[in-house]
Amino acid sequence: MIRETIITTQCSEGRIHIAPMGVHNLGDEFLIMPFRPSTTLDNLLASRCAVVNYTDDVRIFAGCLTGRRQWPLVDAEQTPGKRLANALAHAELKLIRIEEDQQRPRLYCTVLHEANHALFRGFNRAQSSVLEAAILVSRLNFLPWEKIRTEIDYLRIGVEKTAGPAEWEAWEWLMAAIEEFKPARLSD
Repeated sequence: MIRETIITTQCSEGRIHIAPMGVHNLGDEFLIMPFRPSTTLDNLLASRCAVVNYTDDVRIFAGCLTGRRQWPLVDAEQTPGKRLANALAHAELKLIRIEEDQQRPRLYCTVLHEANHALFRGFNRAQSSVLEAAILVSRLNFLPWEKIRTEIDYLRIGVEKTAGPAEWEAWEWLMAAIEEFKPARLSD
């Protein structure tokens, strides 16, 4: 099973990197598969730990993909680094083994500590649409433009029907990123 999360990692100089990432839940282990090049990959290999943050604030997913990476953080409890201050829950991970790959290494981690901080009350359709749009934005460089346009048209329905202010803000960030990326030949 893949869960859409926010991963926080720390570089050797102490800077925290915040990134949205689908994480594979394998029972007692987590599998993280960042593409190369990746700050998350570099930090996780250097520190051998990461924090998986569970949040329902879709602005964080959209923000990280559109240059907005300044989100409130607090110290992790049992590993070096930080977690999202408004995380509903988090898991502190330790890297235990690596399967090398030129494009996407497989990093297996074990949980050192988990904590719940607030109730998860479920996603509305707008939040789900923003998550899916964020995934599309993360793949703008290799998805066909027609697929992006078609999926955004469909996802917009959920946003228009159920979005609150936070979801609209996240959606607008993502739409601006798509518009900026849009192939020049389609802008005419």
